[in-house]
This record gives sequence, structure tokens and C-alpha cells, in this order.
Amino acid sequence: MIEPMNSRLEKIAFFLIVVVSVAIMFISTSYGIGSLAKPEPGMYPFVVGLFILPFSLILFIGSLRAGKGEEKKKEAEADGLDLRQIGIFALFMGCCAFWILAMPWLGYPLVTFIVAFLLSKIIKLEGWVRPLLLAGGIALFVYLLFDVWLYLDLPRGFWG
Repeated sequence: MIEPMNSRLEKIAFFLIVVVSVAIMFISTSYGIGSLAKPEPGMYPFVVGLFILPFSLILFIGSLRAGKGEEKKKEAEADGLDLRQIGIFALFMGCCAFWILAMPWLGYPLVTFIVAFLLSKIIKLEGWVRPLLLAGGIALFVYLLFDVWLYLDLPRGFWG
């Protein structure tokens, strides 16, 4: 298990995520949202901000409700990263680099599936079925969203 962050930094980070999600939704309205049948450029960022907002609020409120004893325990722990956390971060960055570099050759849906699977294993999602289902669901959702609904021409790789 990853050690908890400093409580004060946690509260600040969660609050900033709340603010950023609201800003994304507000700014996206200036691009026009349109309708589900005919989305305009602001629809996708608005939906992303709308998706992030409740989760960031839950995290922020949860960090405010954290007990004082737990807060003192968190503050007493070292703020530095251990080697395991640095390794997890390096693996995450490697997955992001692979996603960008492999996309032109393997195509958007396949690379998204591979990276989602790898990331689920990095965060230690149990078993093999759950990561495969998660990766398949993400790849399918991304394909349906961008290729079917928004009609964006994404790299298809050797699939053509």
C-alpha cells in the first residue's frame, strides 16, 4: 500500500482538482456544447469536467473529515518518496510514452487497451479478468466515443 500524503497537501490538491474541473466546464461553454445528436467542440471538455467534479468533491470532503489523530500520524510520516513510489511513477511515465509512440503503428484502440491493462496491473488490480475487462471497456468506450459518435479520424495502425 502506498503511504498517505501529507494531509495539508492532500486537501490543497483535492481542492485544486475541484477548481480545475469547474473551470473546465465553465470555459468549455464558450466553445458551445451543442446536443447529443450534434455535439459542438465544448461538449467533450464539459463532460470530462462534469465527470471529474463529483469524484474530486468526494475526495476533498473526505480529506476535510479526516480525524485529527490520523492527520497527526500523516504529518509525522516522511514526506519523501520511497523507491517503490518512484518505480510506480517511472512505469506510469513509460506507459504514457509507449501510448504516444506506438499509436501510429498499432492504432488508437489497441494501444489504449494495452496501456489500460498495464496501468491496471501497475496499480495492482487483482487477477487477470478484471484488468482485461477494464482495458476492454476503456478501449471500446474510447473507440465508440471518438470514432462512432464524434467521427474523429484517429490512428488505426496496421488494422487500416
